[in-house]
Amino acid sequence: MEPKDSGHDLNFLALGPWRHSGVNYDGTTLGPLKFEGNTALQFRREVMQPFLDEHLKDGAPKADTPAAFVFETGTNVWRRLARWPLSCESGCDSTPQQLYLEPGFGLGFGAPARNAAAFDEYVSDPAKPVPYIPRPVHLQDTPAWQRWLVTDQRSVADRTDVLTYLSEVLTAPLHIGGAPVVNLFASTSGTDSDWVVKLIDVYPEEMPSDPPLGGYQLPVGMDIFRGRYRESLVHPSPIPPGKVERYRFALPHVNHVFLPGHRIMVQIQSSWFPLYDRNPQTYVANIFFAKAGDYRKATQRVFHTGARRVSSICRWSESAEGPPGWRWRRSSCRKSISSCSGA
Repeated sequence: MEPKDSGHDLNFLALGPWRHSGVNYDGTTLGPLKFEGNTALQFRREVMQPFLDEHLKDGAPKADTPAAFVFETGTNVWRRLARWPLSCESGCDSTPQQLYLEPGFGLGFGAPARNAAAFDEYVSDPAKPVPYIPRPVHLQDTPAWQRWLVTDQRSVADRTDVLTYLSEVLTAPLHIGGAPVVNLFASTSGTDSDWVVKLIDVYPEEMPSDPPLGGYQLPVGMDIFRGRYRESLVHPSPIPPGKVERYRFALPHVNHVFLPGHRIMVQIQSSWFPLYDRNPQTYVANIFFAKAGDYRKATQRVFHTGARRVSSICRWSESAEGPPGWRWRRSSCRKSISSCSGA
């Protein structure tokens, strides 16, 4: 639709820091996050009301509706943008650059040495799935469902069936604006597998201005990919055991600034229960009809060096925009956690 809006006056986008339908309620907080003012009211008053008045009321003035009205988490400010996303393969203000998963569970913008360990591995057991929020999980717990997307990921970071990669402490702000794209090279000893990837903002251990956020692991973008659909979303197929395959999928769109003193984290796992049903890790035509014997442990390997590398994408530019007194390196980027063949 957007390419057909040549006058930039038909198609508009709003991205706010809210739960599902949260735009209709109080927007001063989301889980542990506290914002300056009621973000939902700000949107309704500054954008939605003038827009509706222009189109529904006779004689109403023309609304100053931006093409994209996007809340920027981290700095916690609204941005009125001429386009979205801020970075993409072509047609955007910036193009991608790689960030790599490194041996030793690090993250960095330089390619790992080819003589380093080629992969990390874990055992995924359908009988002991990774929960999407800390247990106990009650389906009737409405508040938990409303805040689950910002749940502290420390509850699973040390599990042996979760791979956790961590960057060095950031010395300058890092801005990501767009859809993080996962491009994962991995193998499984089973014949089907789920791959969950999480992009996380790790807060400093000490947060004097907001002590409950000390050390908090805030999800920025998370999603799951069922391996049987790696070649086609229409025609699923078994995964050859032990064969390294490519899994490419996008995380939800985000507009976030990782602040100085924070770290970037990536978590990879193979279950997210009960948000998603357990994968038996044995290929069956329909998982809903899987038998007890189909549910088996599998050894999962994620490759990051040698002929297979895992990276994310971002382009940098100098900018004076930001809080008073800052001169920061801002990236208008689409960050992609990807494994690409080592060409």
